[in-house]
Amino acid sequence: MQKSYPYVTQYGACDLSHAIHTMQVSCREVMLATLAQIDQHNPHSNAIISRVETPLLLAQADERDAQLARGQSMGWMHGMPQAIKDLANVQGLRTTLGSPLMKDFVASEDGLMAQRMKASGAIVIGKTNTPEFGLGSHTFNEVFGPTRNAWNPSKSAGGSSGGAAVALAQRMLPVADGSDFMGSLRNPAGWNHVFGMRPSQGRVPMLPAQDVFIAQLATEGPMARHVRDLAMLLSVQAGAHPSSPLSLSQDPAVFAGSLDHNPQGTRIGWLGDLRGYLPMEDGILAICQSALASLSGMGCQVDEATLGMPPEQIWQAWRVWRQALVGPRVAPFLINPDNRQHIKPEALWEHDQSLALTGAQLMSASATRTRFYQSMLPLFENFDVLAIPVAQAWPFEVSMRWPQSLAGRPMDTYHRWMEVVIYATFAGLPSISVPAGFGANGLPMGLALIGKPQGDWDLLKLAHAYEMANQELVARRPPGV
Repeated sequence: MQKSYPYVTQYGACDLSHAIHTMQVSCREVMLATLAQIDQHNPHSNAIISRVETPLLLAQADERDAQLARGQSMGWMHGMPQAIKDLANVQGLRTTLGSPLMKDFVASEDGLMAQRMKASGAIVIGKTNTPEFGLGSHTFNEVFGPTRNAWNPSKSAGGSSGGAAVALAQRMLPVADGSDFMGSLRNPAGWNHVFGMRPSQGRVPMLPAQDVFIAQLATEGPMARHVRDLAMLLSVQAGAHPSSPLSLSQDPAVFAGSLDHNPQGTRIGWLGDLRGYLPMEDGILAICQSALASLSGMGCQVDEATLGMPPEQIWQAWRVWRQALVGPRVAPFLINPDNRQHIKPEALWEHDQSLALTGAQLMSASATRTRFYQSMLPLFENFDVLAIPVAQAWPFEVSMRWPQSLAGRPMDTYHRWMEVVIYATFAGLPSISVPAGFGANGLPMGLALIGKPQGDWDLLKLAHAYEMANQELVARRPPGV
């Protein structure tokens, strides 16, 4: 009978990597424990999809063990089970994008992120679920169905990296990848009580890509239960690539360094609800302020901050940029007009709105984006980090498409209820969602910390200090996990 090692699924990724490399546990044992954890929890949450057959996974695990026996290691992720978000290509696996039109598409090669994680020794066991085309911060689609919140299966997991966040929270993966355009690494992290990081623009190149000059709002990045795991995965994902001319050239090995840091004196600017501009459901601001109080107790200086330009101007420019980038992604599927009935309304809305955009409108929105970025620079002369809630709503019913109103205010688009996340994205700044606590409803919420331009490393160190000061909170597990 095969010996069971269920405890390894409770390890963080760094501890698991150490246990594998010191042969305290074999890659086969890790794989068996991981698959058992998935068998137990995934039927209820639907986080992991397109699973690879078990014999193929065990054969790969055995090869990783054989390599270690020969004194060979591929890297930090050697033998680590990994599921890739279903917007990214993995050779031989389906990339459905959550769309019925793509349900049978099998990738012929790996995307760059999958290449890098495989090169570090990861074993890809399948994909993580995502909304159709990655649109909307709620993970459901017509191919696989909804992913359910790790803490309450009647609630949304967030998105678009909802499958990744739930798989992490339920200990089905030691670490996870995701992507972030409008909070897609941050919102589901906050809603499932894990850490999610949107790296600086250009930190993690997205390849293959049709455009590498204009389409810079979406980025891939890491998600984890511990900040040092987050940093280590970023060290694997990051790094310049010749096919991505705007990628950052900083050596990604810096993210594998020591995170130990005394945050005393760090100046944090609290943006809150932007002085009432952003509607927020009850309890969210209070939970985030309790997290800020923890930072104050660590010696940080927390003061109120204000954006340097009217947020409605930012939102209108954002809408133009989003439609200009998302519309052309949907357009190829509409070459056949019969496909329209198989595409969700939100994606059709983005496409149809984009048809009316002019070059002059995009240039005007780009000028607004430039003014916004430049208005952030004086803010970072007064503050080292900015803080804002990671969501404006608590996880809502999984049967909803999106909130039609928020705190009594009607939402005029399918994504207006997530306006809070656009500021880091639009300015190209790094941002980490850290677990802030739980509401009276028992559901988790995250606090987003936003760093200076290309300040990923300093942001990681502050998040690590926050984790060390809140270990009891961070260690909380979903029911039954």
